[in-house]
Amino acid sequence: QVQLVESGGGLVQPGGSLRLSCAASRSIPNIYAMAWYRQAPGKERELVARITSINSQYAASVKGRFSISRENAKNTVHLQMNSLKPEDTAVYFCHARVPDSDYWGQGTHVTVSS
Repeated sequence: QVQLVESGGGLVQPGGSLRLSCAASRSIPNIYAMAWYRQAPGKERELVARITSINSQYAASVKGRFSISRENAKNTVHLQMNSLKPEDTAVYFCHARVPDSDYWGQGTHVTVSS
C-alpha cells in the first residue's frame, strides 16, 4: 500500500510564502497525476493544483501565486505558495491518481494570519 506524507504546513503572515511537500513511500507505477487539494472548515474540498506529464493546472483563486512541481526520482511533489492570503487557510491534502486507485495523504494545516 502506498503512503503519502505531507509536510511544510504551519503559520504564516499574509503576503508570506510557504512550500508544501508530499512524499510517497515508494514509486507508483503508471501514475496519471499528482495534485494538491484543500479544505477549509465548513467548506467542500477543492482542487488547488494538479500536475501530469503533459501540463499543470490551477484553481483560478491561486493562479499566479502557487506553483506545483514534481521530483520523479524522489517520488515527491511540491506546492510553492506565494503572496498568501487569509482565505488560503485550510488543510492541504496530497493526492495521487493511478489506474483503479486513488491515494490520499493525511493533510497538513496551513494558517495565514497576522
